[in-house]
Order: sequence, then structure tokens, then C-alpha cells
Amino acid sequence: MEFLEFLGNRADDLLEMGLAHAAIVGAAVVIATIIGIGLGVATYQTDRPRALVLAVTGTFLTIPSFALFILMLRPFGLGWKPVLVALVMYGLLPVVRNTITGLREVDPAIIESAKGMGLNRRQRLLRIELPLAWPVVITGVRVSTLILLGIAAIGAFVNGPGYGEIIVTGLARVGTPVAVNMILAGTLGVIVLAILFDLLFYAVQRLSTSRGIR
Repeated sequence: MEFLEFLGNRADDLLEMGLAHAAIVGAAVVIATIIGIGLGVATYQTDRPRALVLAVTGTFLTIPSFALFILMLRPFGLGWKPVLVALVMYGLLPVVRNTITGLREVDPAIIESAKGMGLNRRQRLLRIELPLAWPVVITGVRVSTLILLGIAAIGAFVNGPGYGEIIVTGLARVGTPVAVNMILAGTLGVIVLAILFDLLFYAVQRLSTSRGIR
């Protein structure tokens, strides 16, 4: 009852934090998707560049998030900018990896048939390969989004937007009656956003994938 009362009293603040959290993650996902698909398309046919891109984007995920946010302070200062840059870096690997995997799994016989129809390299990529690889690619974007929703909360340590603000405030007040409510409210908000984003990507995947390859 006490927690529900807390949610009622802070509903407006929680909604504002939720919108800010969704906005920063959404922006990072869009940027990471554009860069990630571009890198995947550029390297999936060549061994060394492909291995290099996967190694670099994989290295980003090994950097502790708190440390990366702090490192971003010098070039970008406090606020949403260091959080956005860090989230883009963390979001690249699933998109790049799934783009490469999806494109490499396209049946070579289909590509040869497309060549026989007179389609050039660009036409084959846009009309045949990417549409066939799309279910795998969108899964990578989906995974990236869910990862970033959790990491974004840590951005509050550098004055980033979102539910991390109330979680960090609650941690600073550990031992007081309101601390648990604040931490639980922020955590619950992130979980709700994760569910909503997951449903959104499920709908996008259904609508953007042709019936023949679902």
C-alpha cells in the first residue's frame, strides 16, 4: 500500500522520467542501427574487415558502463550527450553481428538467380539480401534495445535523463523509509519500458517482414 501511494504521488515525475528514458534509448538505437547495418553491409563479404569490426564493437561491451560514462565527461560534459554516445557504442555489436549473420545466411543460389535476372550489386542487396536477412537484423536491434534500457539508468551518475535519476537518489538515501520505494519505482519503470519496446519490435518485425520468410 505504501509503495502504491508513492507511485500515485510521484506519477507525473515518473511519467516524465519514463519519456526521457525512452527518448534517449530510442535515439541511441536509431543511431546504432544505422551505423551497425552500414558496417555489417560493408564488411560481411570480407574476412579481415569483418573480424575487425566485430572485435572493436565487441570490445565496447567489455568496458564497464560506469567507467565509460565517466570517460565521456571530458569531451561531452554532463547531461544527455555522454549518455547518448556511450549507449550508441554499447548498442553496436548486436546490430553489426546480426546484420553480418543474416546477410551471410542468404542462400547463394538465390543470389545467383538474382544475378541471372540482371540485378546489379546494389539491387541484389536492397531487393534480395537485406529483405531476406531482415528478421535476423531486427532481432539484433531488439536485443540492443533491451540492453540499452538497463545501461541507460546508470547514466544518471553523469546527469543523464531517465529512471536512473530516481534510482540513484534512492541509493543515496538508503536507510530512509523512502529509499526502497524510489529504487523499486525506477526499476519497475525500466521493466515496463522493456516490455513496451519488446512489443513494439515484435509488431515492427511482423509488419516489415514478408509472409514468405516469417
